[in-house]
Amino acid sequence: MRVVALAICALVLLSSPEPATSSSSVHRRYHSIFSFGDSFADTGNNPAVFAWYSVFDHVMRPPYGSTFFGRPTGRNADGRLILDFIAESLELPYVPPYLGPPFASPSPANGGRFRQGASFAVGAATALDVEFFRERDIPGAPSKFPFNSSLGVQLEWFESLKPSLCRTTQECREFFGGSLFFVGEFGVNDYHVSFQRKSVREVRSYVPRVVRKISMAVERLIKHGATTLVVPGVIPSGCSPPVLAMFPDAGPAEYDSRTGCLRAQNELGRHHNALLQASMAKLRAKHPHARIICADFFSPVMEMVASPRKFGFRDDVLTVCCGGPGRNNYNGSVLCGDPLATTCGDPSGSLYWDGVHFTEAANRHIAGGWLSSIQRSEARACPGN
Repeated sequence: MRVVALAICALVLLSSPEPATSSSSVHRRYHSIFSFGDSFADTGNNPAVFAWYSVFDHVMRPPYGSTFFGRPTGRNADGRLILDFIAESLELPYVPPYLGPPFASPSPANGGRFRQGASFAVGAATALDVEFFRERDIPGAPSKFPFNSSLGVQLEWFESLKPSLCRTTQECREFFGGSLFFVGEFGVNDYHVSFQRKSVREVRSYVPRVVRKISMAVERLIKHGATTLVVPGVIPSGCSPPVLAMFPDAGPAEYDSRTGCLRAQNELGRHHNALLQASMAKLRAKHPHARIICADFFSPVMEMVASPRKFGFRDDVLTVCCGGPGRNNYNGSVLCGDPLATTCGDPSGSLYWDGVHFTEAANRHIAGGWLSSIQRSEARACPGN
């Protein structure tokens, strides 16, 4: 019960006597989706950003995209992301990446192609600005990560696009009032990259900074005219195969014997989610006209880890589908698609696709929970729909 209490936003996800709205009624409200985040929401910006830093982008080769699109699309999955399933449910197009193709920042004249939304999310993006990590030598040379594609940078991209979508304050209020905004997930990369150089206790001290950045971004978007914002929490990092590989010397007491996940790393995620929810509650009180929805990313993953068969997954649920050789078929030096990598025969039977990222099957389940949260918030705001 503690995990659920910390990972679910009470305002939106507690049971209500009012029925959820249909996806069609929600569709009538939203004409566009704007998304900020990292690889969990990146619909194709990462090829451009990785190219800027001369870093090979392995997601642009098979078997990425093989389950649904039939080809790599820049998504860190075998198929659709959470955002893709939500767009489908709202009868909207898949959210196009702001940077491409042709992988160049669009001019205001191209704003027409973003009338139904844009994704500013970039794989490996952080909430904190890159200077924070550079000052602390995280993760250290010769790594080029993290890139300068933080939440603040993504907001600047959005503000560059804004004049092509609306010109006056009233126009922007009307346009963005009919848009659905996703702010995150943010935090996972901040913490995971820091684990390479810092202890879990030290990384935990960064959580208030990360949450503050997210909160400031939400308020900044509200000032631009956003009225419905979905703010996801972080995943249980202690279950993530790359994080498990970072702590090979962890003793038995550091693991949850029921799930095989690392306790301290998951507790850090719970701490982040609790602070994030408290911060969003303050913003709701300050901006009562805005609908701020906390999306649960933690509990669905924990449910799939704890009861894999319930969701059609194999018992070795912490084993990645595409990767290896190594613990949980994960090896940081052998990426998905490399000659030495292997791919499972049926990705729909796996929770993890290539490491931290989830399979399309898992994304579908998570998206269902987020969409229900959006629908319930609409039912409360518009009873009788």
